[in-house]
Amino acid sequence: MMNTINQAVFIIIIANVLFSMKGFKEYSFFNKYKFQIGSIVSGEKIRVLTSGFLHADWMHLGFNMYALYLFGNIVEGILGTFYFLIIYFGSLFAGGLYSFKYHIDQPYYSAVGASGAVSGIVYSSILLYPSMELFLFFIPIPIPGYVFGVGYLLYSIYGMKKQLGTIGHSAHLGGAIGGFLITLLINPSLFISNNIFVTLLGIPIVLLLTFGDRLKNS
Repeated sequence: MMNTINQAVFIIIIANVLFSMKGFKEYSFFNKYKFQIGSIVSGEKIRVLTSGFLHADWMHLGFNMYALYLFGNIVEGILGTFYFLIIYFGSLFAGGLYSFKYHIDQPYYSAVGASGAVSGIVYSSILLYPSMELFLFFIPIPIPGYVFGVGYLLYSIYGMKKQLGTIGHSAHLGGAIGGFLITLLINPSLFISNNIFVTLLGIPIVLLLTFGDRLKNS
């Protein structure tokens, strides 16, 4: 893994920290910019973007920014700043759109977090660098990056089903789909060079898109 931090990754982490800290201190600010179905339907579409820079608490913020540091450096290092930003913000909006569709009949549903964008970056980095290995705090041995990515997605499905806290679990899923598709559009040669991982990561996405509505009723 990389030991340095690329410029765009660093700037986005700082923006998330500053925006989230203001939200921690000022409930009115947090409430004004969080993702909320009713407000978005009423025309406040900016919340799809701003909610991606707010977090529920320090642990939520820390986990997302640590994941962004690990995986964002890979994406920016391989594709460059421009395409990193395309994938980051494309995944952020994809996560917001998926959440909006999934919770459209819940006008008071709200959520915050960079999880959609980070999920997209996680999936993108695995496609670009499938041989990566991670050392996580609670696991003494390295694990393949794709194991982390699939586990992250499965946790998101569980969190979405149980509606755990104010974390945007459904945004994780939409963001992963966005990052997966955008990366393949940017670099279609991955279909050939990394076809195994394209298939491995694509299967849960296809299943989710096919059977995802059943999560609401299960």
